[in-house]
Amino acid sequence: MRKNIVTSLAILLAGSTAALAQSASDGKVKIGILNDQSGVYADFGGKSSVEAAKMAIEDFGGKVLDVPVELVDADHQNKPDIASNIARQWYDTEQVDAIMELTTSSVALAVQALSKEKKKINMVTGAATTDLTGKQCSPYGFHWAYDTHALAVGTGGALVKQGGDSWFFLTADYAFGYSLEEQTGTFVKSAGGNVVGAVRHPLATNDFSSFLLQAQSSGAKVIGLANAGLDTANAIKQAAEFGITAGGQNLAALLFTLAEVHGLGVEAAQGLTLTEGYYWNLDDQSREFGKRFFERTGKMPNMVHAGTYSSVMQYLKAIEKAGTDETEAVAKALHEMPVDDFFARNGKVGANGRMIHDMYLLQVKKPGESDEPWDYFNVLSTIPGDEAYIDPAKSGCELVK
Repeated sequence: MRKNIVTSLAILLAGSTAALAQSASDGKVKIGILNDQSGVYADFGGKSSVEAAKMAIEDFGGKVLDVPVELVDADHQNKPDIASNIARQWYDTEQVDAIMELTTSSVALAVQALSKEKKKINMVTGAATTDLTGKQCSPYGFHWAYDTHALAVGTGGALVKQGGDSWFFLTADYAFGYSLEEQTGTFVKSAGGNVVGAVRHPLATNDFSSFLLQAQSSGAKVIGLANAGLDTANAIKQAAEFGITAGGQNLAALLFTLAEVHGLGVEAAQGLTLTEGYYWNLDDQSREFGKRFFERTGKMPNMVHAGTYSSVMQYLKAIEKAGTDETEAVAKALHEMPVDDFFARNGKVGANGRMIHDMYLLQVKKPGESDEPWDYFNVLSTIPGDEAYIDPAKSGCELVK
């Protein structure tokens, strides 16, 4: 009798352990979208990224491992201290399992460091610095949509090939700008070009006149705008007012997406070359997501919005594969699983957390060339992922040394 009782208890315990292994730790999976919702990058990511995350959760079925998937979001105001405080509260008291999007490189680096300390997953689609998968990498950190190296290879490479062999940089004065200037400058020099100078401006600058005059007087063939969002749009508008492009110098918008082209207008943006990881009118798969997104938001998605959907979907698939939301198991699954969706075709995740996928070199159409609303780009070329991104083994990440 006693042997039967012991055997029964052992079976019951084994069954309970297996059930726990196939469930979420607190009866739910909770994802946080943390980004700029009111500043210079509000159109770049903002509330539209939140909507993209909602779409991914709904398309997955609203549940994973038979528990509900919840979503919270907040505006970090492009300030690392505010972002870190929100992230700490989410992790410590609100049972958030993973934080995503993270526009603004200084914010992404701060939250990734905290996530590493707390042993939580973070997936970045909005920030660009290669430090996220380089010297400040994390076993739980993933960089999804693009980075400064991919932008430098795309836009920088195209303009050097076209004869733009002397550059002056107008750079946002924080981690993202430094990284983009450094990566592009290195690429320009390796291609036989020359960097004649640079000037840095504060984030959310309204008056670019002094910076543009320095760029103009440099005589550089190309003025590299190592900034993003409204900063890039304002710099382009004011450059036109100073007659910079009319005088023969070219502008290189090193991080410029569909959202900013729409805000600036095709008349002002025509002819600009840029690099994105997604274009809604690329093919049938891209169009299907783009049109569903448009129905919900009134705008077509850029690579940050599409990448946010992709990262949330892949995270839920990883939980399903792991049979648990435990961080180590989910991170392992994310590293092992291929990424194959409308955003990334045959994507793969390196040991340093960099998701490697194709990028697209695009040029803004002239007014009258568009076939339909939001049809702003000609696709000049596809940049294979292995060319766009730094080899994970050479990234400087201690995880792959």
